[in-house]
Amino acid sequence: MRAKRWIVTALLAATCLTGCGSSDNSSNGKTANGENANSKNASDRDPSPANNAAPTPQTPASGPTTYPLTVENCGKQYTYPKAPSRVVVMNGGSVAEVTSLLALGLGDRVVANTQDYGASDEPGRAEAIAALPNGGIKLNEMMDIPRESMLGLRPDFVISTYGGGFDSASGFATRADLTAIGANSYVPRATCGGPGSIDGTQTIEDSYALLRDLGRIFDVTDRAEKLIAESRQKIAVTVTKVAGRPAPRVMLIIPGMTMGTSDFTSIGANGIWNDIIHQAGGTNAFAGTTKEIFANLSKEQVAAAKVDAVIVVQYQDPNPQAAADKLFARFPQWEASRNKRYVVLSDSAYLGPDNATAVDRTARMLHPDAF
Repeated sequence: MRAKRWIVTALLAATCLTGCGSSDNSSNGKTANGENANSKNASDRDPSPANNAAPTPQTPASGPTTYPLTVENCGKQYTYPKAPSRVVVMNGGSVAEVTSLLALGLGDRVVANTQDYGASDEPGRAEAIAALPNGGIKLNEMMDIPRESMLGLRPDFVISTYGGGFDSASGFATRADLTAIGANSYVPRATCGGPGSIDGTQTIEDSYALLRDLGRIFDVTDRAEKLIAESRQKIAVTVTKVAGRPAPRVMLIIPGMTMGTSDFTSIGANGIWNDIIHQAGGTNAFAGTTKEIFANLSKEQVAAAKVDAVIVVQYQDPNPQAAADKLFARFPQWEASRNKRYVVLSDSAYLGPDNATAVDRTARMLHPDAF
């Protein structure tokens, strides 16, 4: 039970933190439109395509990486003499990092991966993750790599989904430990802190920042920029199709996760999914219920909400459709229940290379007549 609780806590850090102490946080607190995420609710934004579509980055990197490369990450400088070749990916309840590496064609650099949701929205992705080496190590009770095992892997690059993955108090190798053996380390710039270090809401732009950082480090900048450009184009097409339509109120829920003492504790309130739902022509029905990442609500509060559609996030759940059916049976008064209006998403709903897939699938569920 403790392991499951820790993974869920880490998942919050992995998918939803932003502004956690990084000195390089140009994307923090910004939506895919580049606006301040705290300035106004997504439902109040201009729904026109020009305002919804993610802008072209101001200064995208291009051309080959020149080594040695010095990268600032979470307020410290890390120098790469060459592209990493022995990569370890820590768990942290995330798949953002391993999916980004695979999307960039870097799976052959991984010597140990612990990230896996058991499902993916991209064909072949779950199988590709399962095929990666695990290093043959025994994971700790947090389902992650303990300090001595990490050092024994002889990595030259270690990725953690948030700063807590390098916390000695949790039994992990610190960033200083890794530097001492010649290994660089990296945390996505929006998640330098740990659980509780929350400022703002993560957006699709943070996914692009992760791809761009890895592109520079591994000398695959052109691949990163191609993925980003393709994602922007796909989202722009979707935004154009749904422009001007009423925005249905959407619940995003992760069945089976328990994060509090109330009846419903895994309803997404503030996270990258808010941006995804907005780009898809909807609004998060529970965005205003709390300042926390997940709402902690009673069944009466959930019953009183106006829910037009549901996103069920699949996380180690073999039958997410059953979870949707159970939810609809419990709240038959919802418009979503009457119309059985839902979509199942997995990794595309989180930080990573596939947010355009989440936007497209959500939009098709919300506005089927637009496609």
